[in-house]
Amino acid sequence: MPDGFSAGDTAFVLICAALVMVMTPGLAFFYGGMVRAKSILNMLAMSFLSLGIVSVLWVLYGYSLSFGPDAGAGLIGNLDFLGMRGVGVADLTGTIPVTAFSAFQLMFAVITPALISGAIADRAKFAAWGLFVALWVTVVYFPVAHWVFFFDGGHGGWLGDRSGVIDFAGGTAVHINAGVAGLALCLVLGKRIGFRKDPMRPHSLPLVMLGSGLLWFGWFGFNAGSALAANGVAATALLNTQVATGAALVGWLLYEKLRHGAFTTLGAASGAVAGLVAITPACGSVSPLGAVAIGLVAGAACSAAIGLKYRWGFDDSLDVVGVHALGGAIGSLLVGLFATGTVGQSAKGLFYGGGAAQLGKQAMGVAVVGAYSFVLSWLLAKAVDRVIGFRVAEEVELAGIDQAEHAESAYDFGALGSGLGRTAAPAAVPVAAAAATAPAPATATGSATATAARTATAAPAAAAAAPDSIEKTEVDAR
Repeated sequence: MPDGFSAGDTAFVLICAALVMVMTPGLAFFYGGMVRAKSILNMLAMSFLSLGIVSVLWVLYGYSLSFGPDAGAGLIGNLDFLGMRGVGVADLTGTIPVTAFSAFQLMFAVITPALISGAIADRAKFAAWGLFVALWVTVVYFPVAHWVFFFDGGHGGWLGDRSGVIDFAGGTAVHINAGVAGLALCLVLGKRIGFRKDPMRPHSLPLVMLGSGLLWFGWFGFNAGSALAANGVAATALLNTQVATGAALVGWLLYEKLRHGAFTTLGAASGAVAGLVAITPACGSVSPLGAVAIGLVAGAACSAAIGLKYRWGFDDSLDVVGVHALGGAIGSLLVGLFATGTVGQSAKGLFYGGGAAQLGKQAMGVAVVGAYSFVLSWLLAKAVDRVIGFRVAEEVELAGIDQAEHAESAYDFGALGSGLGRTAAPAAVPVAAAAATAPAPATATGSATATAARTATAAPAAAAAAPDSIEKTEVDAR
C-alpha cells in the first residue's frame, strides 16, 4: 500500500460501514413493529428494497455524482468514476482506501430513502416505491450528498466545503432530506383509510424496541465512523452519540408523562431515535455537555411535534417528519450554539464566543436542503403516481397490503387459531370474550406518538362507563 495508508483506520471504517448497514434492517424492524400486522412484510421489504436498488446505483453512478471531482459550483460531481472506473485498491482518501470510503458512504445512501418509507406505510405500491427510490437517490440524495459531504480544499460541495455548514454525519443530507421527502410523499398519496377514526396501533412493541436497539448500536458506526479514522474525534463522536441519545430518551418520556400520563416503551424507543437523529450533525463539534442539551431539547420537542399531523391533517404514518425532519433541524441549528471549536471543527457557536455567524450558516443549510428535497420529492412522487400509480387500491389497503403486494403474510393466524382451539382451557374463554367486547380507542396510529391510550388496556368498568370521554382524550392528546 502507498505511504499514508493506515491499516487501523481502514479496519475501523470497514467495521463502521458494517454497523451502518445493520441500521437498515434495524429500521425495518422499528417501522415494522409500528404498523398493523397486515402490513409488516411490506414495511420490512421497503427497507430491504432500498438496500438492493441503491447498492447497484451507487456503483453505476452514485459514488461519482456524490464524490467525483466537482462539475461546477459545488453542485454535483462529474462522471469520472462511473462504474467505479479508475478506482484502484491503492488509491487513498486520507489514510484509507477509496473503496473503503465508498462502501461506508454507500450505507448512508441506502438508509436515507428507507427512512422515507415510514411516512407512507400501509398504502404504497411496492413497484412504485422501487421506482421512486431509484429516481430520488439520483435526483435528490446524490446531489445533496455532494453539497454536504464532498470536501476538496474549498472547491468541493457548496454547503459543506464552500459555505462552512457543519454536518458531521448527515443531519441535513440524511435526516432533513428524508424527513421532508416523507412529508411530500404523504401529501401526494393522501391519508390512510380510517385515519383518525380506526385503531392503527403498533402490532408488536417488542419489534419496535428491537429495531431501536439495532439502530442505536449501528449509529455508533454512523457517527464515529464519519471521522474516517480511529482517533479522538471518533471517540468524542461516539460518546456524544451515547449521551445525547440517553438524554433524548429521558426528555421524550418526561414530556410524555406530563402530557399523556404514562411512560411507554414506544416513547422510549422513539425518544432514542430522536436523540440519534439530532446528535448526528453535531457529534463532531460539541462537548458531551452540549450533546446532553441537544438530546434533551430534541426528545421533548419531537415528542411534542408528532401530534401536529392530526392538527394539520397530513398522514405521516410513522412520524418521519416529526422525528427525522425536526430532529435533524434541531441538531443542525444547535451546532450554531454549542460548537466548541475544539473537537472536529474550528468554528465556534454562539455560546462559545463565535457569534451568530455559524448559526446563520446552519439555518441556511437546513432551509436549502429542506426546500430542495420537498420540491423535488413532490414532483417525483407526482410523476410516479401519474405513470404507474403510487397508491394501492382501496380494497387492497383494507384487506392488507402484504397479501396483495407480496402474496405472503407475516403470521399464520389460521394455524395459531386451530392450535388454540384444541388446547385452550375453558377458563380462557371469558377472558377472550371480555377482550373482544372492550371498546377500542377512537384514534390510534402506528406512529411514534406513544400515548398511554394507544398501548394500555383500560379497565373494563371505566371503559364501559365513559367510552366517549376516552375517545375525546385521545383526539385531544394528538
